[in-house]
Amino acid sequence: MPKFSALRRRSIRGDPERDDPLSRAIAPPENESQEEYAARLATEEEAQKCSDAIDEEINRQRLENKRAPKSIRVLLLGQSESGKSTTLKNFQLIDSSKAFRHERASWRAVIQLNIVRSIRLILDLITEAHAHASGDASPAQISTGFPRLLTESADSPPIQTQSKVTPDLLKLRMRLLPLQQVEESLLRKMTPAGSAEFEATHLSPMTNRPYKGRSGKFKEVAINSTAQWKGAFGRLIATARASMDSAADIDFEDPNDPGVILNACAEDISKLWNDPTVKSLLKAHRIRLESMSGFFLDSINRVTGLRYIPTDDDILRARLKTLGVSEHRFTLKSAGSMVSHDWRVYDVGVHDLWSAWAPYFDDLDAIIFLAPLSGFDEVLVEDPSVNKLEDSILLWKHVVSNPLLKNTQIVLFLNKIDLFRAKLEAGIRFSEFVVSYGARSNDYESTSNYIRKKFGMLLKQHSPVPRIYYSHLTSMTDSKSTQHILVNVKDMVIREMLQKSSLV
Repeated sequence: MPKFSALRRRSIRGDPERDDPLSRAIAPPENESQEEYAARLATEEEAQKCSDAIDEEINRQRLENKRAPKSIRVLLLGQSESGKSTTLKNFQLIDSSKAFRHERASWRAVIQLNIVRSIRLILDLITEAHAHASGDASPAQISTGFPRLLTESADSPPIQTQSKVTPDLLKLRMRLLPLQQVEESLLRKMTPAGSAEFEATHLSPMTNRPYKGRSGKFKEVAINSTAQWKGAFGRLIATARASMDSAADIDFEDPNDPGVILNACAEDISKLWNDPTVKSLLKAHRIRLESMSGFFLDSINRVTGLRYIPTDDDILRARLKTLGVSEHRFTLKSAGSMVSHDWRVYDVGVHDLWSAWAPYFDDLDAIIFLAPLSGFDEVLVEDPSVNKLEDSILLWKHVVSNPLLKNTQIVLFLNKIDLFRAKLEAGIRFSEFVVSYGARSNDYESTSNYIRKKFGMLLKQHSPVPRIYYSHLTSMTDSKSTQHILVNVKDMVIREMLQKSSLV
């Protein structure tokens, strides 16, 4: 025992310079020559200058932030396909009416991808119907030439339809197989091969099926919010014409332009979409393509034109799912004032991430909560037992009851009222999916007012403190009305922020 103590004392009392790992790491190399010594000093001096410059820039930005008006921080919340991305696009247009001028080439590619995905879904249905009718191998063993989009569960009975897949329809399907090349080309440009973003495009599912009768999942393209996909499609030019003409960013002469194949297939795409058998198959599977985000088949001749340039409305309708948290900055002026405010709008992507991110947003100025009314007869991909409208209500309850957000303004957008109205007019009974609605009238005014009151009641019951909230019935693809609503929301948020600061 004494021997061990003596050894331990000697170790503790040893040379601290030699025993300290940090000292050993920064010590000069042994047997260093004069030339090496001079080179090392020069490198260290340069590194110190760089460090000092970084510190100076940080201090400068800190002082600028102190002098500048406080940034207005807004969080967008809602389930997938609730309209968050379209809301962001409308913020861009409020910031600048020319916001999409240099993004049209990129959104043209997204629209092309939306078209291909819609066609793929139809081709899968044709393949399945033909397989069931012929009694051949299972649908999973029959290839359309595409990776599978629609997957039936093992215990799902085949959906019967009275329509027979005709030889002409099968020929049409074969002629549209080149669209696989279009999709591969677009995905390759959007996300580098082998990257996580590219893999995500094949793994992210979506569904627009109703609560009853859904039997599978459609996989949706999704890219990481950090992916720089918008720069992959524009022509590399920097001319006066490019700054004035958005068409100059699109290389119409590119022999590999996917638009060439789409243009060649336009007539067949139109025939496919208008085919009575296809309509019957979609109805039998209870799939409403026209109510899905990114639907362009009703404008196929226009959007497949060789010199097609997306309009602002086209860009608002285009669908590209993003994964992860993103921040968007805008400089917006308040009504009747020349004072500009820096807006930071956050999107946390999938709402399942909200619980993890909530503590970081306790100093928000406002939350814009989007609840798509059209989802009253649809289910979540993540949990097919949960109705989409029910999910929005549960998320709303979670947000309004969060004590960290008790002083945050909340703006409710009951979104997609155009699709909601169309479903009601088509005869879909709201009370069939929202049992508490009872025997009330199935018209748009009655149902929308019922939902609005339901959200208001939940806020009153669960908010930690009494507060006012603002609700709007919206259709984010209607740019004029949406921008008018967002301008009102913007002014309201600024007014409330100034009141908190005792400036008004």
